[in-house]
Amino acid sequence: MASTETVILGKEEIAHKLKRIAYQIYEANISQEEVVIAGIKANGYIFAEKLKTAVEKISPIKVTLCKVTMDKKNPINSITTSLKPEAYQNKSLLLVDDVLHSGTTLIYAVKHFLEVPLKQFKTAVLVDRNHKKYPIKADYKGISLSTSINENVAVIFEPGNNRAILE
Repeated sequence: MASTETVILGKEEIAHKLKRIAYQIYEANISQEEVVIAGIKANGYIFAEKLKTAVEKISPIKVTLCKVTMDKKNPINSITTSLKPEAYQNKSLLLVDDVLHSGTTLIYAVKHFLEVPLKQFKTAVLVDRNHKKYPIKADYKGISLSTSINENVAVIFEPGNNRAILE
């Protein structure tokens, strides 16, 4: 079967975007001792792990990872996190996903974290599709992309072949 994918970001571009976002995170949290990076399962968490490594490489900030588990098809259903709320309370928190499509996943995940007082709350995505149905934005983004509503953006994390594609 012939592949009909168009590569939007290759592995070098993704590595560059990760480094740039890591510097932005550091700049926004320069006075913080710790930052919690919460990645939405599955690719959002992989992206969060990569951001953790990148931030720790360039700064003295301690980065704590948090896995956010939710049903992306029914985001109103319960959301669970790998950390108890006390672990991120009054801390700087960054919510991460791979692609910001309509904003549904991100807005419900934001709602979950707003039930706990935070020092600072930001969002990051690798690809922002600009087709939002909710008033949500990514504070840090690798790339903004205007696509048709019928096109899908997928991020694929494979050893040695990370890429974002348009399907």
